[in-house]
Amino acid sequence: MRFRPISPDRFVEELGRRVLAVDLPYVRVAIDGAAEATDPGALADSLVDPLRVLGRDVLRVSASDFLRPASLRYERGRRDPGSRYDGWLDRGALTREVLTPLAPGGSGTALPALRDTETDRALRLPRTQLNAPGVLLLDGELLLGRGLDIDFGVHLWLSPAALDRRIPGDRHWALPAYRRYEQEAEPLTAADVVVRVDHPGSPAVLLR
Repeated sequence: MRFRPISPDRFVEELGRRVLAVDLPYVRVAIDGAAEATDPGALADSLVDPLRVLGRDVLRVSASDFLRPASLRYERGRRDPGSRYDGWLDRGALTREVLTPLAPGGSGTALPALRDTETDRALRLPRTQLNAPGVLLLDGELLLGRGLDIDFGVHLWLSPAALDRRIPGDRHWALPAYRRYEQEAEPLTAADVVVRVDHPGSPAVLLR
């Protein structure tokens, strides 16, 4: 694989232009990466103001706010990588409450968050109207190549050595889930943009 080094600010600028080039009333962008190691939410946050300056309404959503109840997530224990891969995200709720309303012909009214994972309680928030042209910035992990209906995918990729290094030791139990994801879902192929983040201050974009 060949990568093009780029500064973080320039990467945000380029990514914003790529998103703006998608000709849809609502562009559903998924920013995907290992939660403990790549911080996809920070990249999603950095895109909000530039897109608004360029005339787009923006809705920020985190997949971590659409997890299943703890009783279901932890049925096989709190450190089960298979559950992390298949059973943590409430894909049905994320699709029903966020992705489908922002699909072509949708209402544009989406739920910004479903559940507080700290208290394990439903948040019961009001729905948010995203005005067209609008952009959904969804951050999370294990999102690409698995049937979620998105329009533009970004994958924050770590080399195997960097993934092992960057994930805290008490979270190494999750490594099999991330390795399975790369093998089965092939996020490097599924994503529209892949950026290597072995060194956070020095990203590099995968050359297609």
